[in-house]
Amino acid sequence: MSQISDKMREECKRSDDLRDAGLQTPADIQRFDNIIYGEDPRWQSLDVYRPKDAEGRNLPVIVSVHGGGWVYGDKERYQFYCMDLAQRGFAVVNFSYRLAPENKFPSSLEDTNSVFRWVLTNADCYGFDSSHVFAVGDSAGAQILGLYANLCTNPVYAAKFDFRPPTGFAPKAIALNCGVYDPFANDPEHLTESLMAEYLPAGGTRAERDLIHVIRYITPDFPPVFTMTASGDFLKEQMPLLVKMLTEKEVPFFSHFYTSKTSSLGHVFHCDIRNPAAKSCNDEECAYFRRFL
Repeated sequence: MSQISDKMREECKRSDDLRDAGLQTPADIQRFDNIIYGEDPRWQSLDVYRPKDAEGRNLPVIVSVHGGGWVYGDKERYQFYCMDLAQRGFAVVNFSYRLAPENKFPSSLEDTNSVFRWVLTNADCYGFDSSHVFAVGDSAGAQILGLYANLCTNPVYAAKFDFRPPTGFAPKAIALNCGVYDPFANDPEHLTESLMAEYLPAGGTRAERDLIHVIRYITPDFPPVFTMTASGDFLKEQMPLLVKMLTEKEVPFFSHFYTSKTSSLGHVFHCDIRNPAAKSCNDEECAYFRRFL
């Protein structure tokens, strides 16, 4: 483990513990926990959340790709946010993936692909409407999800890897929240640059930087996007870069820049489900997904 990963894990855990203190599983949510989707039970496990009043019905699915700078996070940190989404009428898949620096790129992308395969394979078991699979990702998770959307829709990009998405599959629509899409732009504190040494096998060669550049590989077949950032998000200058390319490629999208007169809305504010602005954002994203049902 390196000093930067240790520090980030410690600081993020402290913040997340404070954010989620006192939260419990909602009474109206049914959960299926600790399902192994790969060969490594420590990293490759997932939960499924469903509203109890939808028992016996197939529901549209949201797959959540958590953030954490590629070195932090797991499904436990996202359980309350994901159950909050499930209360809006979706089945939600909340998964952990292999983190850097113990596991280098493309481990997280490969795990994301494995989870989508798992969703399609297990649709009957968990009441998934496999024709309506959506996804959300924030921060580093938005970067991973953006790369996965490229993997599904750009054969040139897919050919760079030795694993493939399910044949003919791409998410119906995705939400990219407070994300990093060009990891080496607008990084005045060089945080992303430092994390790349943790994330990439050779520390960030030109070829590696190309592989993790979401914007570069977007085509007109990229899924429709809801994207957002906020006034206090340290990555807020990334969203215009994404929007510019989505516009150029004529990919349908909706973007929202959130502000508040009473509080500063920081990075990934939408995960704080007690925040009224988070409720508004999560309502909007789920409403966007419903356009594609």
